[in-house]
Amino acid sequence: MFSGMTIVLPAHQFLDSLGIQYKRLSFSPSTEKGAANVAQALGFSERQMVKTLIFETDTPEHALIMVGADQNVVSGHLKKVLGSRNIKMAAPEVVLNVTGYVIGSIPPFHWQPEGFRTVLDESLAKQEVLGVGAGQWGEEIMITPHDLVKATNAIIANLTDKESSVNMVKDLRNYFC
Repeated sequence: MFSGMTIVLPAHQFLDSLGIQYKRLSFSPSTEKGAANVAQALGFSERQMVKTLIFETDTPEHALIMVGADQNVVSGHLKKVLGSRNIKMAAPEVVLNVTGYVIGSIPPFHWQPEGFRTVLDESLAKQEVLGVGAGQWGEEIMITPHDLVKATNAIIANLTDKESSVNMVKDLRNYFC
């Protein structure tokens, strides 16, 4: 781990305001970009480091999609979840406009307007802890899947396993036991 000053970012303030437990970790800002590189720098599996991706539909709607560093979104599954036949990754300038952050360390919470859709891949919900960007490269937030869902109002769906159905989970009351 990289040792530097403790920084308080808007993502930290948001989680603190909700009383959500998390752990701050830092890594060298000279680490090459990408969630897989963050996993290696911090000693976690790639599945535990979350890619926060912004997709857009033709409606036009934007959605935050969270998958592991070692995963790719199955287009057909995401189309089903978003209810749109036309989806694409948002361009970097659109991501900045929508989130207020540049691609590389987009926190999955605090910037979304009411009703913004967020989806967590089902396989991530089975991990003990997940790492998400804190909004500044070199800063990571470690959080349980349950608390991540709570902070993001995410639905859970299979977005990455093409051999299985989408299986959207909207009622999470008994999901995390």
